[in-house]
Amino acid sequence: MSLHTDMTAIRTAALAAVDPAAAVTRALRDGLGPLQGRHRLLVIAVGKAAVPMGEAALQALGPAIERAIIITKRGQAPRRRPTSSTALFACGHPVPDEAGLQAAARVEAALREGKEDGVLLLLSGGASALLPAPAPPLTLADLQRTTDLLLRSGQPIEALNAVRKHLSRLKGGQLARLAAPRPLLALVLSDVVGDRLDVIGSGPAVPDPTTYADAWAVLEAADLVERVPEAVRAHLQRGLRGELPETPKPGDPIFRRVEHRIVGSNRLAAQAAVAQARNLGYRALLLTTFVEGEAREVAKVAAALVKGVRKYGDPLPPPLCLVWGGETTVTVRGKGRGGRNQELALAAALALEGCPHFLLMALATDGTDGPTDAAGGLIDGETAARIRAAGFDPRALLADNDAYHALRAAGALLRTGPTGTNVNDLLVALVGRVEER
Repeated sequence: MSLHTDMTAIRTAALAAVDPAAAVTRALRDGLGPLQGRHRLLVIAVGKAAVPMGEAALQALGPAIERAIIITKRGQAPRRRPTSSTALFACGHPVPDEAGLQAAARVEAALREGKEDGVLLLLSGGASALLPAPAPPLTLADLQRTTDLLLRSGQPIEALNAVRKHLSRLKGGQLARLAAPRPLLALVLSDVVGDRLDVIGSGPAVPDPTTYADAWAVLEAADLVERVPEAVRAHLQRGLRGELPETPKPGDPIFRRVEHRIVGSNRLAAQAAVAQARNLGYRALLLTTFVEGEAREVAKVAAALVKGVRKYGDPLPPPLCLVWGGETTVTVRGKGRGGRNQELALAAALALEGCPHFLLMALATDGTDGPTDAAGGLIDGETAARIRAAGFDPRALLADNDAYHALRAAGALLRTGPTGTNVNDLLVALVGRVEER
């Protein structure tokens, strides 16, 4: 039993279970819902998995697609050359850029033109940044500054998106407003804990339960009111005074011909990881797919579970595979480099230093953890010692939010390259028998 070989097989199985192209193909095979009988479709694919999702729709629906707009993160290259009726945008993420601004304008123009008789929306994680569309008079620079501050604040994604919805012309159900009265089918690859449709991609085609008051409360809670651009404060204040229309709410007739389907999720990936572990001879448990909180605090819980298995055989004796799913956060106070999975892995390496014969993987399923070229970290009981042997202090690097350089020094960075999917994060711990090497 090789823990590294087995972990690779488990990771491969988990990612294969949420392959976005296969998910879209299956969903379309099950029927087109409100688009049934429509022969001139506008396809809007936006998110980190937009390319494979869009390609699958083009393959499945062929001539029924009048136009397609595919908007993805820069570096997510298409497998084949786009057709003349397909517009492809590679945009900045997690902070929006000029390309995203142009992509959003193309989407708005296509919806306003109304040439097609139905809209197929293919939505995956990252869409909030990739489809900025600042509400006037806000600028791209206003959104960039606000997004960067929110990302560093440690606020959960629900809070971030409550603000972003109220600074945009397309988020929070406003894309559906432009599409109405045409029918709209949304196929969604979820990157949100609990698969909340109003949070995934900032819910461009679902009713928005949040308000301007909620957005303002997020800035107050994060102590950002005085740090965001003046134009953002003024815009939200106008909304609070009722001078701006709210995002569309539940019961709005624009949603009568809108249908959403979750086609891939963190739970599916986690279940596949468990199944593969069992195939490899491990006892395996899926503990939860609702992990949230500060990455380094979640690491302590993960470490405690590994120690319990190692010392007492709780909750089950080795060989055991434990699987969690969800999305942690990092409150950035240092100047280092990394992502939430790398920070979790480094904190776990410190908490589990000296623990024998285990392997822990913290994985961003899209293959990019934070603004780095790593997908996360892969650590064992010797990782912290290897960091020190390389001449670094792992605790000092953790304090500086510099997990990337710490893990790189130990050879513990997990690099997969872009995976083409995005369903939050997976945390997998393999605990083997001590006599097995």
